[in-house]
Amino acid sequence: MKKIAVLLFLFNSLVIFAQQQISGVVKDNTGNPLPGVNIVEKGTNNGVSSDIDGSYKITVKEGSSLIFSYMGYNSVTRLANAAQIDVNLTEESGQNLDEVVVTGSRTAARTNTTSALPIDILSSKDLTSTGQATFDKALQYKIPSFNTVQTPVNDATSLLDPYEIRNMGPSRTLILINGKRKNLSSLLYVQTSPGRGETGADISSIPTDAIERVEILRDGASAQYGSDAIAGVMNIILKKNNNDGSVTLRSGITSEGDGEMLGVSLNNGTTVGEKGFLNYTIDFSKVSLANRAGTVDALGEATDFLDGSPAAVAQVNEYLTRHPDAKNVNGSPETAAAKFLINGGNEISETASLYYNAAYVYKKVNSFANFRTPYWRPLGDDPYLNNFFGNGNAANPSYDGYGPTFEGDLNDYNGTLGFKTLKNGWHTDASVTVGGNKQVYTVNNSANRSDLQDADGNNVYRENSPISFKPGGTSFNHVVGNLDISKILSEKISIGFGTEFRSEYFAVLEGDRASWEGTGADSFAGNRPENSGKWNRYNVGVYLDVAYDITKDFLINGTVRHEEYSDFGGATVWKASTRYKFLEDKVTLRGSVSTGFRAPTLHQIYTQKSQYSFVAGQGIQISGIINNVSPQARQLGIPALDAEKSTNVTVGIGAKPFANFNFTVDYYNIKVEDRIVLGDRQDTPFGNVAWFSNSFDSRTSGLDVVANYNNIGIGAGKLGFNVSGNITLENERISDVRNNSFGDILNSLTFTSRPDTKWILGINYEIGKFGFSLNNTYFGKTTFNQDGLDDNLKTEFIPKIVTDLGVNFNATEKLTIGLNVNNLFNVLPEWKFVAENAAGAAILADPAETKTQSNLITFNQRYSRMTYDGFHFSQLGTMFNLSVNYKF
Repeated sequence: MKKIAVLLFLFNSLVIFAQQQISGVVKDNTGNPLPGVNIVEKGTNNGVSSDIDGSYKITVKEGSSLIFSYMGYNSVTRLANAAQIDVNLTEESGQNLDEVVVTGSRTAARTNTTSALPIDILSSKDLTSTGQATFDKALQYKIPSFNTVQTPVNDATSLLDPYEIRNMGPSRTLILINGKRKNLSSLLYVQTSPGRGETGADISSIPTDAIERVEILRDGASAQYGSDAIAGVMNIILKKNNNDGSVTLRSGITSEGDGEMLGVSLNNGTTVGEKGFLNYTIDFSKVSLANRAGTVDALGEATDFLDGSPAAVAQVNEYLTRHPDAKNVNGSPETAAAKFLINGGNEISETASLYYNAAYVYKKVNSFANFRTPYWRPLGDDPYLNNFFGNGNAANPSYDGYGPTFEGDLNDYNGTLGFKTLKNGWHTDASVTVGGNKQVYTVNNSANRSDLQDADGNNVYRENSPISFKPGGTSFNHVVGNLDISKILSEKISIGFGTEFRSEYFAVLEGDRASWEGTGADSFAGNRPENSGKWNRYNVGVYLDVAYDITKDFLINGTVRHEEYSDFGGATVWKASTRYKFLEDKVTLRGSVSTGFRAPTLHQIYTQKSQYSFVAGQGIQISGIINNVSPQARQLGIPALDAEKSTNVTVGIGAKPFANFNFTVDYYNIKVEDRIVLGDRQDTPFGNVAWFSNSFDSRTSGLDVVANYNNIGIGAGKLGFNVSGNITLENERISDVRNNSFGDILNSLTFTSRPDTKWILGINYEIGKFGFSLNNTYFGKTTFNQDGLDDNLKTEFIPKIVTDLGVNFNATEKLTIGLNVNNLFNVLPEWKFVAENAAGAAILADPAETKTQSNLITFNQRYSRMTYDGFHFSQLGTMFNLSVNYKF
């Protein structure tokens, strides 16, 4: 028996010593890691799956073989004869793979060609090649369905420009960073500009040099990700390189010699311990003011502010002779920004890893309210203004009016700490995300003109008013916990399920007393105590996602999600998608049907304020917003807000008929029920006020087209073409208006204020050390029915093509110089009146009446280029940008 025991011991020892651990990375032919690849020891059930970065570890018998397989790829068998085995997989058709995408499904990641959903992928190079100063403006010239533009003088809107995908407003696109929800901005757009009544994340605060790629899912995704994903999802993937870096110096100026930009950005990486990495970005920038005020019309001014008599016109003309733009400042504000971001991870065991990222951004924005001319704010009414803004000499006043400033300080932060494990093929991802946005405002060069008196009969303000005010601000932050679990059960089935907990806080910060008491600071009244406060809610969501490859060509994917909110109840939504490939994977048919929801933001529920707004023909007037939980709302019978509900349908086709050429065409149809809008101002017992409500149902439909043809040999270089476009087929209200007033003006801002079609044609040519790019962006027409404009007229912005030229010179392996000329041909927005009927045609036949109508919507030509309600692309004209990048 002892001999037998000894023999068994020796045999087991040999078996143990004959085993070996093998690790490696699985990638596609383009060098991108492939997560979810099955690695199996041949002839056994011993297997693992590659992690999100394509890495794997497996212990096998010496002399065995490993089989690497994944749906849609050629399987590879390798002899286990080394400790490190890296593998590249190819598509079964033999063509190179597109990029791996992690957006759009909660199961294993797939490539863009095997995804059942339309997804745009932009690399860091794509973004920087635009020459644009910020991430959001780079997207404007890369994604046809994405639109954003700087607005005219609109108070806090100058801190954060509204953006949107598929004309759905900023609040219906969910922003993710490395797959985790980014916090909303604290800003609620309340002025008459596109995006009115909504809020969104501050994507302009994300440093472009920190981004590895951006994945934009153009499809409803509430079932996968929760609220805000009605129009789509933007997932920003951060860089994770740990062994190289670069510093970039950027500068720029407009052709008119203003808007100077100077920035420096450092992106670098390092290892942390033996198995960790840290990538970090530091970005500083400053953009100077660019002013595009128009030449003000004297007759319009005299009519608005004086009696309109010839003497009044002469008085105004005297001033405009010295200051043709009435000293107004509008265009692009002065902005300074400091951005810090880190992205890191560490492998803590064979089956577990830690990951983290964090960002902090500070922005300072200096803009201006409409200048108060001396005939708008005459000394006869307010003689003390000469002391504030003149020389104080009553006998010889130098008072020439005053221009209130609007200054904003913005702080935005976000961070995620997560833990991933892989055990028995089960991927588990647990994380906590925090984020916040705070904006505080300053008004300088202004006054409180209220007639309030103290107990002794002395004026509290007027001659005793301060000229600098702190009107308060807003803040928003959230804490999000996520648990996501997924597994590839077989070659055909993979599943994912998880939960999310989110707690949100919104605060309106009280202004100093002088900023709100009486009529408050002239130009921007502060937040009153009764309208200030802090509010909180939380929600819990659970989801289940199943993907089934019926065959290697036929995929179906289904998701169901339920969420419960503490303030308005629950929502259950679902999504079903499919994809079928044929002709040796050269053609793909895909489609999806889903339901979705968007919870009203805390901003929309609790914002209550007084605001200054431009009213055509009446100058600047004070109006207000009452919230839905106020006593005033109860007395007016305004119901509490509920969630929006949506139904999304997407059908598309993609083709790769031959190497280097591919195209996709996708039709989308989005129905939103109980859409939340900020309605028209109405006269009530509480004054001229507006409020939010679930007002109506809407439908948005259109086509997205993307085509690429690259690597065409021309001489010693390579030429590439890309064409992409968005065509809006429907974008309209499809039900009666409920619980609110929603007139032609808001209808325009909501449905027609973005281009009805937008196309981008890009041409790239690389030869030797040079790279050339020529982008042409076609902005289709937009229409406005504007405040104060005759009902028989509307305005229409004429379609335009903006051309951008880029030249890159790779001076050495480490040094690259880039020159961008944006808007090469100095194309500017141009609008015209359009008659709705014969009465409108009669108005346009009268030059004097036409001028009157023009004055109404441009504040007497102050905003002659873009009108007061906005425009469809930048009004700054040609911009020259130079960048120098040095790699370490």
